[in-house]
Amino acid sequence: MKQPEDIPLTLITGFLGSGKTTIIKNLLKQKELKNTAVIINEFGDIGLDNYFIETSNEDLVELSTGCLCCVMRGDLQEAIARLLKKRLDGFLFDRIILETTGMADPAPIIQSLLLDQTSSPKVILDRVLVTVDGMTGLNSLSEFEEASRQVALADILLITKTDLLSESTEGLKKGLRAINNTAKIFTSNLGQIDLTLVLGKSGTWTNNYVSKAEDGHFHSHSNITSVSLHLKKPIHAVTLTLFLEVLAETLGSDLIRIKGLVFIKEAKETPAIVHGVQHVFHAISWHENWPENRQETQLVLIGRDLSLQWVEALLVTIEEEVDEMTRHKSH
Repeated sequence: MKQPEDIPLTLITGFLGSGKTTIIKNLLKQKELKNTAVIINEFGDIGLDNYFIETSNEDLVELSTGCLCCVMRGDLQEAIARLLKKRLDGFLFDRIILETTGMADPAPIIQSLLLDQTSSPKVILDRVLVTVDGMTGLNSLSEFEEASRQVALADILLITKTDLLSESTEGLKKGLRAINNTAKIFTSNLGQIDLTLVLGKSGTWTNNYVSKAEDGHFHSHSNITSVSLHLKKPIHAVTLTLFLEVLAETLGSDLIRIKGLVFIKEAKETPAIVHGVQHVFHAISWHENWPENRQETQLVLIGRDLSLQWVEALLVTIEEEVDEMTRHKSH
């Protein structure tokens, strides 16, 4: 029996007032979303009165564009289950867009998606798009940890309200890169959005690897930093497992995100892809080859008060101990 294809999910979040709702409303008008299901917080926030509603019940609304809207009441997995049931009934959507509240830390939602291996077809996190207010974004980043954590987990940052700005966005972009130097930054005028940012087929969030990342520090009350670790020597597979376990136990929620490629001794030609949010790590997958033929461990960690020296020393120490044990076993 043919297995159902995975369903990509795009997570859209952004701090209060950053224009996220306007982006969602504009998305709902697009006919390109015909085969898309959208999970929102409340129908009232989006103002569905402006759209022609084909069918409706308490939690599900089908729009004339063919987009299916579902309100999330509590648990995300329950909302996804309702959508998958609707899919079995004949509404064959091939993508999900999920909106979160402005004050929400996206980490628990991402963790839930990384851990869920039970749904059929599987819902796979494809990308995390975060809207950033072009006028107040810098202030939000410095004053509110939630805003910084949203930026830290993004792979796409969308600066909004640029039509209202009288100055360059370079200062804001610098602040964003200090927190997350691996995310791509785009701008939006009048709430418009390039649909390829949502509907593109660029690969899943967990397969986006690190490329030329640098360390960064953004001066805020939350002291969120990013560090970039490069190690040319390969490590044992068990070293990676132990390293991730110690990071999770030691840093806990202070580790917001880790991503990158790892050079494994037992599989030198295929880099291991590492992705984690706080203490939850996605199952290790393998990239088919080394980008730019750079055979080295390349990891970016984003979190509170991180020290590159400590992270590097931890990995090297664990590898030395594993290497010593391996040599003893061979004699």
